[in-house]
Amino acid sequence: VAIVSEDSFHHSANSTYRTGSSSLLADQETLLEKLLDSPPSGLQRPEDRFNGTYIIFFSLGIGSMLPWNFFVTAKEYWMFKFHNSSSSATQGAAVGSDILNYFESYFAVASTVPSVLCLTVNFMLVNRVPVRVRVLTSLAIMLAIFVVMTVLVKVDTSSWTCSFFAVTMVCMVILSGTSTIFSSSIYGMTGSFPMRNSQALISGGAMGGTISAVALLVDLVVSSDVTDSALAFFLTADVFLALCIGLYLLLPRLEYARYYMRPAQPAHVFSGEEEWPQDSPNPSLLAPRSSNPHMPPLRPILKTTAGLGFCIAYIFLISALIFPAINANIESLNKGSGSLWTTKFFVPLTTFLMYNFADLCGRQITAWIQVPGPKSKLLPGLVLLRTFFIPLFMFCNYQPRVHMEVVVFTSDIYPVLFTSLLGLSNGYLSTLALMYGPKIVSRELAEATGVVMSVYMCLGLLLGSAFSALLVHLI
Repeated sequence: VAIVSEDSFHHSANSTYRTGSSSLLADQETLLEKLLDSPPSGLQRPEDRFNGTYIIFFSLGIGSMLPWNFFVTAKEYWMFKFHNSSSSATQGAAVGSDILNYFESYFAVASTVPSVLCLTVNFMLVNRVPVRVRVLTSLAIMLAIFVVMTVLVKVDTSSWTCSFFAVTMVCMVILSGTSTIFSSSIYGMTGSFPMRNSQALISGGAMGGTISAVALLVDLVVSSDVTDSALAFFLTADVFLALCIGLYLLLPRLEYARYYMRPAQPAHVFSGEEEWPQDSPNPSLLAPRSSNPHMPPLRPILKTTAGLGFCIAYIFLISALIFPAINANIESLNKGSGSLWTTKFFVPLTTFLMYNFADLCGRQITAWIQVPGPKSKLLPGLVLLRTFFIPLFMFCNYQPRVHMEVVVFTSDIYPVLFTSLLGLSNGYLSTLALMYGPKIVSRELAEATGVVMSVYMCLGLLLGSAFSALLVHLI
């Protein structure tokens, strides 16, 4: 994990980003402190001692993704649990077969729909419910859900498989909703911190995916009992969620974190006749007065973040189109050899581990380099270039093939290379856009903007998942 000194970041009126040169002008200040929210006289910005705040946000990022990834990674466990209904009567067997064949699709619906609803609710709660309450409540509910699922691992559910499926779906809906509230709230909170902390949180999420991919490989090698594997996954999630609660409670005790968690000062609203001071920031950065004091002003946030929002949505649309629907079905061209590499380990290594590790690397690179900037036209250009990944993966050895019989890339190295580039570009470009978003608005709108950026991301994932089914039928 790259832990970069905050002093090596360049601070501007629009964002905080690192340049090629680490030298700073003496009068440069962060957006969080410059004019919009000047610290009280005599209040000096403290240092992040031992990188404690950075490590906490990185750990919270892992906690936002690791439990969910473990829930989905235990595919063999769910197949074992849902397969038990096949021994029931004919009608029950038909229902059980439907559950067994399509439970991943049901999981996808149960995870995406609550996410959209909870993001909307979380935006409305920004000024009503303190972030501390939202984070701790969501973590506590997530922990309770995983405790229930952990207990059920060793329970014989063969006589009530359909009921167990219903319980699982309810748990999935609650887990998805609370996880969304937790991740969007904590991400919105980092909008009031320097960008290195947002980078830590986002990179932590990628680390959660990498850990789950490694756990899957270890499970394939050493485990012989699917229930033991699921028990290990769920117990790990229990422990980590409990750890996240403790770390979040520790955060306000750090002087550095307290400095940035102090309440934002209301923005001054200038009239049309009032002269704008020469040393003041751009008026577009100041928060307009909302007609509803309990609701953040949505329109100016959408207007300010439209460009970055498009980038985020399109990045995740392309990624969700391909991963995992397309590249998880790309088989080794030497599968007929019967080796473990080309059969058992090819997809877990070349798809899940490679993508998650490349995604993590892309997000960590932003700790050193933040190019292009938030207003650069190069950023959306690079985002649009990712469209070419679609034909590249379609012409790999995707199976089964119905309409496109020709395989252009006739080597196993190509899907490995393409997956690495897909993950690397997803991690780097999405992290840049997500870090920039809360930094191009005033501090009092940073948290609400963070929630809106999460909506853009969820929108991209929804569209990508929906169109991936169409793309699969075209191959």
